[in-house]
Amino acid sequence: MAQELPTAPVRVDAWIWSVRLAKTRSAAGTACRAGHVRVNGERAKPAQLVRPGDEVRLRQEGRERIVIVQRTVAKRVGAPVAAECLIDNSPPPLPRELAPAVPVRDRGTGRPTKRDRRETERLRGF
Repeated sequence: MAQELPTAPVRVDAWIWSVRLAKTRSAAGTACRAGHVRVNGERAKPAQLVRPGDEVRLRQEGRERIVIVQRTVAKRVGAPVAAECLIDNSPPPLPRELAPAVPVRDRGTGRPTKRDRRETERLRGF
C-alpha cells in the first residue's frame, strides 16, 4: 500500500472525510459550502488545501470540533490511523442530562393538537 507524504497538501473536504470527522465526502463538502468549516480562522471552500499545523474548526450536530492537522491523508483511513492524523482540542460535548429534551409522543395518538403544539413551543422556549 502506497503511503501518502505527510507534508503534501490535501483538500479540506477530503481530509475531513478521511480522518472520519464526516461520514461522507459529500457531507464534508456540503459543510464547507454552508460555512461550517474554518481553516486558520478563515471560512473554507471545499477545495482549500490544508497542511500539517493548520487549525480546522467544524460545526456539526450543535457542537464545534476544533482539530489541528498533524498529518495529511487523501484516502479514508482506519480509526487508529485517523487519530494519529489530528490533535482534537474540542470542548467536551454536553452531558445528555443538560442537552435539550425532545418531546416524545406515544405511538398511535395521532397528530398533535394545537394545545400540544403550544406546550411543545413553550418547553422549547419559543
